Amino acid sequence: VAVLGSFAVSARRGAGERKRASNVVCNFSKESQLGAQAPLGFFDPAGFCENEEKFKDLRAKELKHGRLAMMGALGMLTQSLVQVPGMEDVPKDVTACLVGNGQVGFIGILAIIAGLEAAVFVQNPAKEPGNFGNPLPWWNDYSDEMRSREINNGRIAMFSAIGIIASGLYTGQPAIEQLGL
Repeated sequence: VAVLGSFAVSARRGAGERKRASNVVCNFSKESQLGAQAPLGFFDPAGFCENEEKFKDLRAKELKHGRLAMMGALGMLTQSLVQVPGMEDVPKDVTACLVGNGQVGFIGILAIIAGLEAAVFVQNPAKEPGNFGNPLPWWNDYSDEMRSREINNGRIAMFSAIGIIASGLYTGQPAIEQLGL
Protein backbone atom coordinates (compact mmCIF):
# COMPACT_ATOMS: atom_id res chain seq x y z
CA VAL A 1 0.00 0.00 0.00
CA ALA A 2 2.88 2.38 0.80
CA VAL A 3 4.47 1.68 -2.59
CA LEU A 4 1.18 2.33 -4.40
CA GLY A 5 0.72 5.52 -2.39
CA SER A 6 4.19 6.78 -3.36
CA PHE A 7 3.44 6.10 -7.05
CA ALA A 8 0.16 8.02 -6.76
CA VAL A 9 1.90 11.00 -5.11
CA SER A 10 4.70 11.04 -7.67
CA ALA A 11 2.18 10.78 -10.52
CA ARG A 12 0.22 13.67 -9.04
CA ARG A 13 3.40 15.78 -8.73
CA GLY A 14 4.39 14.97 -12.32
CA ALA A 15 0.94 16.03 -13.55
CA GLY A 16 1.26 19.32 -11.66
CA GLU A 17 4.69 19.97 -13.15
CA ARG A 18 3.43 19.23 -16.65
CA LYS A 19 0.59 21.67 -16.10
CA ARG A 20 2.99 24.42 -15.08
CA ALA A 21 5.25 23.73 -18.06
CA SER A 22 2.32 23.89 -20.46
CA ASN A 23 1.26 27.21 -18.90
CA VAL A 24 4.69 28.64 -19.70
CA VAL A 25 4.49 27.50 -23.32
CA CYS A 26 0.98 28.96 -23.69
CA ASN A 27 2.15 32.44 -22.62
CA PHE A 28 3.74 32.92 -26.05
CA SER A 29 1.26 33.70 -28.79
CA LYS A 30 2.66 33.94 -32.30
CA GLU A 31 -0.68 35.34 -33.48
CA SER A 32 -0.08 38.52 -31.44
CA GLN A 33 3.48 39.18 -32.67
CA LEU A 34 4.46 41.97 -35.04
CA GLY A 35 3.88 41.01 -38.66
CA ALA A 36 0.64 39.14 -37.99
CA GLN A 37 -1.68 41.52 -39.83
CA ALA A 38 -5.04 41.51 -41.55
CA PRO A 39 -6.29 39.91 -43.71
CA LEU A 40 -4.16 36.78 -43.18
CA GLY A 41 -3.20 37.22 -39.54
CA PHE A 42 -0.32 34.94 -38.63
CA PHE A 43 0.55 32.97 -41.77
CA ASP A 44 2.40 29.70 -41.18
CA PRO A 45 0.58 26.97 -43.14
CA ALA A 46 3.52 24.54 -42.95
CA GLY A 47 3.77 24.85 -39.14
CA PHE A 48 7.44 25.91 -38.99
CA CYS A 49 6.93 28.02 -35.83
CA GLU A 50 6.38 25.28 -33.29
CA ASN A 51 7.51 27.26 -30.25
CA GLU A 52 8.86 30.65 -29.19
CA GLU A 53 12.52 29.74 -29.79
CA LYS A 54 11.83 28.59 -33.36
CA PHE A 55 9.66 31.67 -34.00
CA LYS A 56 12.41 34.04 -32.83
CA ASP A 57 15.01 32.26 -34.96
CA LEU A 58 12.84 32.43 -38.08
CA ARG A 59 11.86 36.07 -37.40
CA ALA A 60 15.54 37.09 -37.14
CA LYS A 61 16.19 35.31 -40.44
CA GLU A 62 13.16 36.97 -42.04
CA LEU A 63 14.42 40.40 -40.98
CA LYS A 64 17.95 39.72 -42.27
CA HIS A 65 16.66 38.46 -45.61
CA GLY A 66 14.28 41.40 -45.86
CA ARG A 67 17.07 43.90 -45.19
CA LEU A 68 19.31 42.24 -47.76
CA ALA A 69 16.47 42.15 -50.29
CA MET A 70 15.79 45.87 -49.78
CA MET A 71 19.46 46.65 -50.42
CA GLY A 72 19.63 44.17 -53.32
CA ALA A 73 16.54 45.50 -55.11
CA LEU A 74 17.79 49.06 -54.75
CA GLY A 75 21.26 47.99 -55.91
CA MET A 76 19.90 46.24 -59.01
CA LEU A 77 17.96 49.37 -59.95
CA THR A 78 20.97 51.61 -59.25
CA GLN A 79 23.43 49.53 -61.29
CA SER A 80 21.19 50.12 -64.30
CA LEU A 81 21.84 53.87 -64.01
CA VAL A 82 25.29 54.26 -62.43
CA GLN A 83 28.46 52.26 -62.92
CA VAL A 84 31.49 52.23 -60.68
CA PRO A 85 34.76 53.27 -62.39
CA GLY A 86 36.52 50.21 -63.79
CA MET A 87 33.22 48.42 -64.41
CA GLU A 88 32.41 49.99 -67.78
CA ASP A 89 32.56 46.65 -69.64
CA VAL A 90 30.33 44.88 -67.10
CA PRO A 91 26.71 44.35 -68.20
CA LYS A 92 24.03 46.31 -66.35
CA ASP A 93 21.74 43.33 -65.79
CA VAL A 94 21.71 40.44 -63.31
CA THR A 95 24.47 38.60 -65.18
CA ALA A 96 26.98 41.27 -64.07
CA CYS A 97 28.34 38.93 -61.38
CA LEU A 98 29.41 36.43 -64.06
CA VAL A 99 31.49 38.71 -66.31
CA GLY A 100 35.01 40.14 -65.93
CA ASN A 101 35.36 42.76 -63.21
CA GLY A 102 31.79 42.00 -62.14
CA GLN A 103 33.08 38.76 -60.65
CA VAL A 104 35.62 40.67 -58.56
CA GLY A 105 32.93 43.05 -57.35
CA PHE A 106 30.58 40.16 -56.58
CA ILE A 107 33.23 38.34 -54.51
CA GLY A 108 34.00 41.61 -52.69
CA ILE A 109 30.32 42.10 -51.85
CA LEU A 110 30.04 38.51 -50.60
CA ALA A 111 33.12 39.05 -48.39
CA ILE A 112 31.59 42.19 -46.90
CA ILE A 113 28.30 40.38 -46.25
CA ALA A 114 30.13 37.46 -44.60
CA GLY A 115 32.10 39.84 -42.36
CA LEU A 116 28.97 41.70 -41.30
CA GLU A 117 27.12 38.45 -40.67
CA ALA A 118 29.93 37.00 -38.55
CA ALA A 119 30.92 40.08 -36.57
CA VAL A 120 28.26 42.80 -36.60
CA PHE A 121 24.81 41.28 -37.07
CA VAL A 122 24.99 38.65 -34.34
CA GLN A 123 21.66 38.06 -32.61
CA ASN A 124 21.66 38.78 -28.87
CA PRO A 125 19.27 36.31 -27.18
CA ALA A 126 18.28 38.98 -24.63
CA LYS A 127 16.88 41.25 -27.38
CA GLU A 128 13.94 40.73 -29.71
CA PRO A 129 14.70 39.13 -33.08
CA GLY A 130 16.46 41.42 -35.54
CA ASN A 131 17.40 44.07 -32.99
CA PHE A 132 21.05 44.75 -33.82
CA GLY A 133 21.01 48.32 -32.56
CA ASN A 134 20.23 51.50 -34.45
CA PRO A 135 22.04 51.54 -37.82
CA LEU A 136 21.17 55.21 -38.46
CA PRO A 137 22.10 57.33 -35.44
CA TRP A 138 20.21 60.36 -36.78
CA TRP A 139 16.98 58.34 -37.05
CA ASN A 140 16.04 57.10 -33.60
CA ASP A 141 12.66 55.40 -34.04
CA TYR A 142 12.39 51.81 -32.84
CA SER A 143 8.64 51.82 -32.25
CA ASP A 144 6.31 48.91 -32.97
CA GLU A 145 4.96 50.82 -35.98
CA MET A 146 8.44 51.29 -37.47
CA ARG A 147 9.37 47.66 -36.81
CA SER A 148 6.14 46.53 -38.47
CA ARG A 149 6.94 48.71 -41.48
CA GLU A 150 10.39 47.14 -41.70
CA ILE A 151 8.93 43.62 -41.68
CA ASN A 152 6.39 44.48 -44.39
CA ASN A 153 8.91 46.38 -46.55
CA GLY A 154 11.32 43.46 -46.23
CA ARG A 155 8.63 41.01 -47.32
CA ILE A 156 7.74 43.01 -50.42
CA ALA A 157 11.44 43.59 -51.18
CA MET A 158 12.04 39.82 -51.22
CA PHE A 159 9.39 39.51 -53.93
CA SER A 160 10.81 42.54 -55.72
CA ALA A 161 14.38 41.20 -55.75
CA ILE A 162 13.36 37.78 -57.04
CA GLY A 163 11.13 39.47 -59.64
CA ILE A 164 13.99 41.67 -60.88
CA ILE A 165 16.28 38.64 -61.10
CA ALA A 166 13.72 36.44 -62.88
CA SER A 167 12.66 39.11 -65.37
CA GLY A 168 16.30 40.05 -66.03
CA LEU A 169 17.19 36.44 -66.78
CA TYR A 170 14.11 35.99 -68.95
CA THR A 171 14.40 39.19 -71.02
CA GLY A 172 18.10 39.99 -70.72
CA GLN A 173 17.28 43.60 -69.86
CA PRO A 174 18.54 45.62 -66.88
CA ALA A 175 16.11 46.32 -64.02
CA ILE A 176 15.38 49.92 -64.97
CA GLU A 177 14.50 48.91 -68.56
CA GLN A 178 11.99 46.43 -67.10
CA LEU A 179 10.06 49.48 -65.91
CA GLY A 180 10.06 50.94 -69.40
CA LEU A 181 12.32 53.85 -68.45
